[in-house]
Amino acid sequence: MTLIRYFHEIDLKSLPQVGGKNASLGEMYQNLSAEGIQVPDGFATTAEAYRLFLDENNLRTPLRKCLARLDRNDFSNLTKVGEQARELMRQAHLPAVLEQALQEGYDYLANRYGHGVALAVRSSATAEDLPEASFAGQQESFLNVKSYQELLEKCHRCFVSLYTDRAIKYREDQGFEHEPVALSVGVQLMVRSDQGASGVIFTLDPNTGFDRVVLLTGAWGLGENVVQGSVNPDEFYVFKPTLQQGRPAILSRRLGSKLQTMMTCTDGSSGIVNLDTPTEKRDQFVLSDDEVTLLARWSLRIEKHYGRPMDIEWAKDGYTGKLFIVQARPETVHSSQRSGRAATLSTYTLQEKGPVLCQGIGLGNRIASGRARILHSPSEAHKLQEGEILVTPMTNPDWDPILKKAAGIVTNQGGRTSHAAIVAREVGAVAVVGTGNATSTIRDGQEVTLSCAEGARGVVYDGKLAWEEKALDLTDIDLPQTQVMLILGDPDQAFQLAQYPHRGIGLMRMEFIINNAIQIHPMALKQFAQLEDEAVKARIEALTRHYPDKEAYFVEKLAEAVATIAAAFHPHDVIVRMSDFKSNEYANLIGGHLFEPQEANPMLGFRGASRYYHPRYQPGFELECRALRQVRDVMGLENVKVMIPFCRTFEEARRVIDIMAQCGLERGQNGLELYMMVELPSNVMQAEAFAAYFDGFSIGSNDLTQLTLGIDRDSDLLSGLFRANDPAVKAMIAMVIASAHKTHTKIGLCGQAPSDDPTFAQFLVEEGIDSVSFNPDALIEGIRNIHQAESTRVHA
Repeated sequence: MTLIRYFHEIDLKSLPQVGGKNASLGEMYQNLSAEGIQVPDGFATTAEAYRLFLDENNLRTPLRKCLARLDRNDFSNLTKVGEQARELMRQAHLPAVLEQALQEGYDYLANRYGHGVALAVRSSATAEDLPEASFAGQQESFLNVKSYQELLEKCHRCFVSLYTDRAIKYREDQGFEHEPVALSVGVQLMVRSDQGASGVIFTLDPNTGFDRVVLLTGAWGLGENVVQGSVNPDEFYVFKPTLQQGRPAILSRRLGSKLQTMMTCTDGSSGIVNLDTPTEKRDQFVLSDDEVTLLARWSLRIEKHYGRPMDIEWAKDGYTGKLFIVQARPETVHSSQRSGRAATLSTYTLQEKGPVLCQGIGLGNRIASGRARILHSPSEAHKLQEGEILVTPMTNPDWDPILKKAAGIVTNQGGRTSHAAIVAREVGAVAVVGTGNATSTIRDGQEVTLSCAEGARGVVYDGKLAWEEKALDLTDIDLPQTQVMLILGDPDQAFQLAQYPHRGIGLMRMEFIINNAIQIHPMALKQFAQLEDEAVKARIEALTRHYPDKEAYFVEKLAEAVATIAAAFHPHDVIVRMSDFKSNEYANLIGGHLFEPQEANPMLGFRGASRYYHPRYQPGFELECRALRQVRDVMGLENVKVMIPFCRTFEEARRVIDIMAQCGLERGQNGLELYMMVELPSNVMQAEAFAAYFDGFSIGSNDLTQLTLGIDRDSDLLSGLFRANDPAVKAMIAMVIASAHKTHTKIGLCGQAPSDDPTFAQFLVEEGIDSVSFNPDALIEGIRNIHQAESTRVHA
């Protein structure tokens, strides 16, 4: 009888004997350690050892009788039955031969790694008839175990934990018989992440299933806080293709609040305690860029070895500074859907807004509403009614039996890899996690609406709000010959929208990023030291406190947002329009009023190309150029193209292009293409000459309509006359398309008209437009209209 097996002896084929967790550790230790991936050594007790424990204590019949009393309708006596089963297990003793085997395993580790060795003791359940079943998170784990006697105690407690209430309920929900399930105990060298950091890695985006990125999360201290969601961790997204090319591949960094860190007790026991994180550590990322890159590389290798997306746990030893992989398991939610892409994509749009109660990370890409039920412990589960919104500080596996009843989940703490986030995805619930204050801003019994359809941000609104749901049928959608592209500004929506049928991004609005992610006028950053408005300086200092170089704040934030969108749609073109605020809109940025002129008609004033070479804004434009150069030349996302808006004359084109070249964005270098927005009659009348300066044109139908008809597009009084299909506007569009064809210049159009009006789509196709870009909610209708137009043209 084999009672323990060392990691160098086990692999995935050992899963029926040692469970998925321990089999995976052995698999990595054997096969990936030689490649530099550090996996702590250890051993595991076998299923035989657990069954010997049952048989020597004559536990099978008493356990069977105990569980037979379980109310399997509403589980009203689950707590009582679970406690009785655990008491049976607690009163039993470990067989002497198992104690001897554990002594041998402990001595092996102590002799090899030092007699002061600390151990992590973890449970790994398995079933012989269903060895691949996942029992993750259902049983107990123990950390910082420092003696043989303590190891015996913890192994016994792991056996007992096979009958926690949550484990019993999980097996009932999954249809598993209880008796065939065995418990293997993994005994592993402990990484002293209590003095360092730890976290979770997904080799895809866990919210959308986008599989070309790696998501790393982390916080100071032991990993349980990250997994359970009791801390809001740092987040890093890494783009796989450029990582494999050896390029800087971190798309974005988000600093978590990390309000708590888990530490070992001061007496050196295996107990653990949460302590407040010092302020200076909250303001530090737990990983350097080099460490993020190393972990991402390891994750790719692990994913390749297993042949599927993975959910990985990492730890950093605070004493040695070394990184380790301490667990890896297959990702379950999106992996199960990968055999066939979803036939439909549903979009959700709020029809009204209410007071915002709290905000956090949004999961589920949907909207839900219901009565809020504030619970602080799973023992209050009886208060939650079917269809209510669960509001709680955090969740852990003890909550699993009740989460399926909730229409939505809101937590104070947690990131997108926390327990609440993972379970929400598994059960298909809408969740807003990491709000910080949900339990204090939401009243018990209050009607609330959860919106997770606004990108990565989740919002909890007061009241039951109306929303619209549209199901996009993707089964019969083939892209037409005319290129169909998207209009996008929000990087938080990029991974989701990349699943739509498309040929890239025809218009990426930079001003959305500046307004939302940066918030500060670029000239206020360039001239920060000279600012005299102390209130403005204080606001800027608060936002940029992690950036001693204020200009770097603008460049890095803009580069990360553009890179996220470019990566999501890679290798298709992403055409980035340089900032196109009007002066009154720039003035609304922090510090903007100090640098913007007062204009009677900003729509026709200091905007577009005219700003880029003017001394009042050229230094700000150069920051924009630095960010795009970072994305293209450093990160290697050369699918990014650059578009200049509101370019009135050839002289403006020349001056702007010269400044861009001086900033390292030279047309033709590394395949850089420059586009011009066609918004002005001068652009149309002189299109053939403008083609000497630009590789492509994009018709901005709103401004072109405004300036062709002489109508303020914002005027309610004249809205009935504002039509893109007016004969004069169509004549302008036809003229510029013809000129583009003559000079072999790409030409597209951005706007709603081709989706709203099939005859306008017909007109564009007949004139030979190369591409049309749509807002996401108009994409499917636009594709249908273009298909119909192309079909009509063929038959004609």
